[in-house]
Amino acid sequence: MEIRTVFHKRLREIQDDVLAMGSMVEKAISRSIEALKKRDLDMAHKIIADDLKINEKRFDIEEKCVQLIATQQPMASDLRIIICVLNIITELERIGDYAEGIAKIVVMIGDEPPLKPLVDLPRMAEKTEEMLGRSLDAFINRDAEAARQITAEDDEVDNLYDQVFRELLTFMAEDPRTITRATRLIWVAHNLERSADRVTNICERVVFVVTGKIEEIGASKY
Repeated sequence: MEIRTVFHKRLREIQDDVLAMGSMVEKAISRSIEALKKRDLDMAHKIIADDLKINEKRFDIEEKCVQLIATQQPMASDLRIIICVLNIITELERIGDYAEGIAKIVVMIGDEPPLKPLVDLPRMAEKTEEMLGRSLDAFINRDAEAARQITAEDDEVDNLYDQVFRELLTFMAEDPRTITRATRLIWVAHNLERSADRVTNICERVVFVVTGKIEEIGASKY
């Protein structure tokens, strides 16, 4: 088989692996919030255990990228794609860590009575998950414009974070007995806000693949 044909076949396989890893991370985000809403400790423990699988997937993709560079001598444009993959899987692993962190908070909360109905936290999770899926589609399609649009939408998650933070501070000010429960929900909101920031990092790498320029297109205010 011709060298370039082999290279592109292996690169497609790596990109498929990235999508599979992304799906694992999206699922972790969704299930972590579901565990929080339902106080499902079994689900929380499963999310924590499954984070090892996300980490293993990252290491497997890294190894494949290194082998591809070492054996196939990629051209500059192809090398950009491989570098992008290495950055994306790092961001995905960190988002997975944030989902694991939410699951650990669920375990800490245990069977405590809920402080308030959960409305904005699930909305943050849903938006972050949606942005993540679209960012990976933008990578596969080499769509810099879509990546820029997704980055602009990070403000929606930031605004929800501000709203959650203010509301929980009000709870704490009015009744100091709620401080522990409110603080844990702030941690959840923080993990989701940081996850969305990681998605903007992925989008910046998509723009890099398409244009060859490294741009900061989504600076977080935190």
